[in-house]
Amino acid sequence: MLADLAFTLESLRAAYARGITPEAVVEEAFRRLDALADPGIFLYEARHAALGEARALGTPDGRPLWGIPYAVKDNIDVALMPTTAACPDFIHVAEADAGAVARLRAAGAICLGKTNLDQFATGLVGVRTPYPVPRNAIDPALVPGGSSSGSAVAVARGLVAFALGTDTAGSGRVPAALNDIVGLKPTLGALSSTGMVPACRTLDTISIFAPSVAEAWELFELTAGYDPADPWSRPLPRRRLSPLPPAFEVVAPDAASLRTFGDTAQAAYFEETLERVAALGGQVRRVDFAPFYAVADMLYAGPWVAERLAAVGERFFDAPETLHPVTRAILAGGVKKSAVDAFRGLYRLQELRRRCAGVLGAASLVCVPTMPCFVTLAEIAADPIGPNARLGTYTNFVNLLDLCGIAVPTGPRGDGRPGSLTVLARAGEDARAAALARAIERGGTAEREESEGPGPDEIALAVCGAHMSGLPLNHELSARGGRFLASVRTAPCYRLYALPGGPPARPGLVRAHEGGAAIAVEVWALPRAAFGDFMAGVPAPLAIGTVTLEDGSMVKGFLCEPHALVGARDITGEGGWRAALAAAV
Repeated sequence: MLADLAFTLESLRAAYARGITPEAVVEEAFRRLDALADPGIFLYEARHAALGEARALGTPDGRPLWGIPYAVKDNIDVALMPTTAACPDFIHVAEADAGAVARLRAAGAICLGKTNLDQFATGLVGVRTPYPVPRNAIDPALVPGGSSSGSAVAVARGLVAFALGTDTAGSGRVPAALNDIVGLKPTLGALSSTGMVPACRTLDTISIFAPSVAEAWELFELTAGYDPADPWSRPLPRRRLSPLPPAFEVVAPDAASLRTFGDTAQAAYFEETLERVAALGGQVRRVDFAPFYAVADMLYAGPWVAERLAAVGERFFDAPETLHPVTRAILAGGVKKSAVDAFRGLYRLQELRRRCAGVLGAASLVCVPTMPCFVTLAEIAADPIGPNARLGTYTNFVNLLDLCGIAVPTGPRGDGRPGSLTVLARAGEDARAAALARAIERGGTAEREESEGPGPDEIALAVCGAHMSGLPLNHELSARGGRFLASVRTAPCYRLYALPGGPPARPGLVRAHEGGAAIAVEVWALPRAAFGDFMAGVPAPLAIGTVTLEDGSMVKGFLCEPHALVGARDITGEGGWRAALAAAV
């Protein structure tokens, strides 16, 4: 029965393989929408166009999103559909697809229509719209979250397999948490932003809502790419999603600086979630989060509110009555900002960026609650500003600091409400964030995923000592775009020695003529473009040679010159460097 069909990439592809047609799926999607009787989800329903596209698809043609239904936030253009940004007076029919939409269309996806939002993407609650407000998919007493309210609810309700949103201050993450789905906020410039109505042009990105991390990541890979027509697009390296390494460092707010505004269940659940991160190998370092909060405060207290005013344009002055009252009140703050304020804001932001970088150190990941607390419709009706601001506690700083992130459902809290963790990483490291999100998704400590192996632009490298995950020199790999592939053992023909000197302490791996053993190593994939630079820093007596693994395959790896074994201690019996370090404690 189509009524029981889950609208996910996996289940839809399986249904199509059984002979179900895209036309039937699109009809089912609109049947579900009609049954919900929620007029706030879509601002424009493209029933006729979507059915026409579905019929025209013919038989499966191998495109990755063939027949997959999705929705688009109504501040992103879809050709021949109206764009309103939730402002009826702003309405215009798009002549062409936005850059991201064009990629999805080329992949075979079918857009079912345009979804509701906080007007001009200004808000995190989803109620700042002149249209009916979408109902939260988990609890109708809660706000749906914004500004990408309709997109998040459409995915959570199973009307579409995924949806596009936008994210400037958390609009791609907060609605995900409030509706118990995944919200992926890419690195700024990773997805084309042509055809997107701006909110803060320097901070905006299109985002992705999906039921799972794996599907959100697949959609990201299909949608991301450099667009020369977009002045904000960046030619970022394409990172592949890999398993979590056995050890990794995570930064998180300490208990003293954690903000939950009296939501004790949220505070307790965050601590439980961090325990699960630790169980996966995360070395959790708790820090004072004050510098990040200071950055977050700048988004609306600083000159970026004037950037929002610039995006709305002369409408604020010439037709203020066409704006939502709360939107208009927020934009009014931008009128008072001067060019001097703008430069002072940039200087202050740069100072705070340096402070935040110092707090992060070499850590590659940050974990925060996606939101500090839940917000009800009653609360936002009583105070349209305060609860909205609270929702941005862990999101407002992200785009200002040029971080990427993904909000992931982590299972129910103690009170039954959905839990959500946001994993953040530096620009271009979307895959690192997604790897942890995938492992902890919906309350699990997932089994470690198997890697697909190195790509054609990568070289596999076996490391046996201080370059292993969680050890002092691992950053020399991760900073060059290296990614963990697997923990394996060598063929049983090597000996391992603890070399004199340091810090850091280092082992030497030597191929033995006799009496060898299998030694535990990690295999990492290093971009070919970075391999020479990495090798240039390898000090004698270590060298990069060819290492034979237990399965008979051969990879490049660290070996030691035999002359350096004078005075070295044979630790072959420990089976590997980690075991030797543990035995020495």
